[in-house]
Amino acid sequence: MNWAFLQGLLSGVNKYSTVFGRVWLSVVFLFRVMVFVVAAEKVWGDDQKDFTCNTAQPGCHNVCYDHFFPVSHIRLWALQLIFVTCPSLLVVLHVAYREERERKNRLKFGDNCQRLYENTGKKRGGLWWTYVLSLVFKMSVDATFVYLLYHIYEGYDFPSLVKCSEVPCPNVVDCFISRPTEKRIFTIFMVLTSLLCILLSLCEILYLVGKRLFECIRRLQGSSQAHKAKSISDMRGSNALLVSNCKKLASKDQPAPAYSHVGLQHLMDKIENYR
Repeated sequence: MNWAFLQGLLSGVNKYSTVFGRVWLSVVFLFRVMVFVVAAEKVWGDDQKDFTCNTAQPGCHNVCYDHFFPVSHIRLWALQLIFVTCPSLLVVLHVAYREERERKNRLKFGDNCQRLYENTGKKRGGLWWTYVLSLVFKMSVDATFVYLLYHIYEGYDFPSLVKCSEVPCPNVVDCFISRPTEKRIFTIFMVLTSLLCILLSLCEILYLVGKRLFECIRRLQGSSQAHKAKSISDMRGSNALLVSNCKKLASKDQPAPAYSHVGLQHLMDKIENYR
């Protein structure tokens, strides 16, 4: 397994992660990958060789070992780490796709054109859904492997003595597991770190969903306030227009200016002379 590639992959997605995502990466590196590479592989390195049974029947040793260890813990944890890191590759590929679209857009319309994305690594639109679905997939993988480990080995315990009656063993034989206490400790440790990773992924999902809901509520409040301000402005304009029309109507209803008595007498004299 190429651990350098795994480290580069997880380090690349680290800059697109939230605080919970960075803690998740730290837990995966320090408490899962490092423990797996440094210690766990050596603990299970001689498990089949040191698995002994008190019989010399040919094939009994191999059959009993396969019965109690159908899948090696090391290979199971290696598959778990591979599957749990694959969603991070999807996030990196999605960001690379956005960057390529942005590059083609600049080549087509020039460097001063309008950008397609404000920030190619910002979790908006499709990238937000890719990131959330990757978290769901990580949780599902960890939960599935924790259950498989419990189901295959009927718990997380390693007894020092196991009874085997598989064919071709002549009867019930006693078999002994090498370093059962050490294997029990490492198994419980790996299971606890998997549960911790599940909890961190769940917290990150709740954080992202809560943040998105908060932004939507703020956007709705902002739009309602803008609509309210516009309504108030329109109402004030309507009131001003109504007052102006009322003033015009009032000016039209004013009585005609009265003529003086001298002017009226002069008019009457003109009428008499005309007659």
